[in-house]
Amino acid sequence: ATASEVAALQFVAPYAASSMGEYFRDNGKHALIIYDDLSKHAVAYRQISLLLRRPPGREAYPGDVFYLHSRLLERAAKMSEEKGGGSLTALPIIETHAGDVSAYIPTNVISITDGQIFLESELFYKGIRLAVN
Repeated sequence: ATASEVAALQFVAPYAASSMGEYFRDNGKHALIIYDDLSKHAVAYRQISLLLRRPPGREAYPGDVFYLHSRLLERAAKMSEEKGGGSLTALPIIETHAGDVSAYIPTNVISITDGQIFLESELFYKGIRLAVN
């Protein structure tokens, strides 16, 4: 879903994409899913939750946003040979505000994933491409 879509469509799009990736994984293929970006997914979920009058938590996100992202990212897996040997690799992208990786959503995704690559805008503006810190 694009950024101009309604919040409900932005919320459900990663789950639909994951289901498509699981189809290939379960049929012995190797699939890659890139979530660009899960911070927008969290904002869409926050909008929906506030409309439904669910109590806001840290940074006005619902308390179960961590559970949603962990449930989504843990769908990626390498299947055993008995189960077809397929795999689904997930690469979540998170947009930070002013490079703040200590905000709620970035720290949640960092704690779920096995590693992270941090692209720094300062390095990019200095002409260093790929601006990996």
